[in-house]
Amino acid sequence: MMGSCHAMTIIGRVKEACVLLALAVLSLEATAAGSDRNDISADSSGIAALRLWLATPGGERMADAPMLRVPLPKEEAVEAVRLLGKDRLAHLAVERKGEMEEKSLVVGAKTLRWKEETYGEKPVDGRRLWISLHGGGAVPEVINDQQWLNQSQLYEPAEGIYVAPRVPTDNWNLWHEEHIDPMFERLIEDFVALRGVNSDKVYPMGYSAGGEGVWQLAPRMADRFAAAAMMAGHPNGASLEGLRNLPFAIFMGGNDGAYDRNKVAVEKTAELERLEQADSGGYVHMSRIYEGLGHWMDGRDKEALPWMAKFRRNPWPRKIVWVQGDVIHDRFYWLKIPDKTAVRAGQKIIATVDGQSILLKGEIPKGLTVLLSDDLLDLDKPVSVMVSDRLVSTATLPRTAATIRQSIEDRMDAPAAATAVFVLP
Repeated sequence: MMGSCHAMTIIGRVKEACVLLALAVLSLEATAAGSDRNDISADSSGIAALRLWLATPGGERMADAPMLRVPLPKEEAVEAVRLLGKDRLAHLAVERKGEMEEKSLVVGAKTLRWKEETYGEKPVDGRRLWISLHGGGAVPEVINDQQWLNQSQLYEPAEGIYVAPRVPTDNWNLWHEEHIDPMFERLIEDFVALRGVNSDKVYPMGYSAGGEGVWQLAPRMADRFAAAAMMAGHPNGASLEGLRNLPFAIFMGGNDGAYDRNKVAVEKTAELERLEQADSGGYVHMSRIYEGLGHWMDGRDKEALPWMAKFRRNPWPRKIVWVQGDVIHDRFYWLKIPDKTAVRAGQKIIATVDGQSILLKGEIPKGLTVLLSDDLLDLDKPVSVMVSDRLVSTATLPRTAATIRQSIEDRMDAPAAATAVFVLP
């Protein structure tokens, strides 16, 4: 009965009937289980059903419970994001407590350790997180350890938690190997859940080989960061197109000629200038080439921190440029590719929102999922999706707690949580 009700048009009395039926089923289940959670009034909304679902012990919750598919008005969707985000944070705070105390996390067979220091008073909206990558590379372990210690003392932000991770391997490409991306995803989640970090205020930076890591990681993880800074590193062929919504800073000594780092920094600065001129509102950047200085910049690159601190991430930009790097990602801002085997390095998607229309260009795989929010467009109105010049769909897409729950389960990032989705056929 619930399935047929859900399949019907969700307006007027039919919508009200579905909501009430979902609440009634939940109340009966709670009563049968000996619970006191059946005091929901007849005029309760979908958010009341969600509260009852959240009050159920975690092991007894049904992820596909019908009440989670009840369409929500905008204000209830906002509250659902808050409630589900809070619930997920509480879960992570317990699950990740040990690794935060040990300052060590494991992904696969690799371990990431870190040093951290906290600066300034905690803002009302949460702390900044600074992730500072050390240099070194294909050298003995003891040298990379010394580089780690140096990096942990190199910068002092006015406010925030300054984290200096120790690279898991001692390879030349230490900060842009495949295991780094999920490690940083987990590191950010940990600090949001247990240290009061605002996920819209995360800032990576790195020196020398750490700078090489920033060149690579910033474009492919741009949707996780507020701003990034590269110090004295070589890009090794990294594309800059993914930096469209990520303010990016380049710092280099004018005499840092090893591997032509100084020349490449000038070339990349010019490339960012061209990208910014061709795309109004995109590719915000700064560049400092310090004449007369070599690989060590005498601390002048510290000006990066106040520059970066001016920025907050926008999790819902109206234009995104997604270029796959050497490490394939299945999500970038409000696009998701369920089947990573359908993706290759260098694959490019440009997605733009114009009013109530979404335009997708480039190599668009089947099943591409468009994650939606009222921060991107008005979900009370029909949304059109076009691939190149072909109209794929025009429909009003419902906000549901099920979508929000799945989004937050996939990534603990409440500001970027989707309330509705569209899947390309």
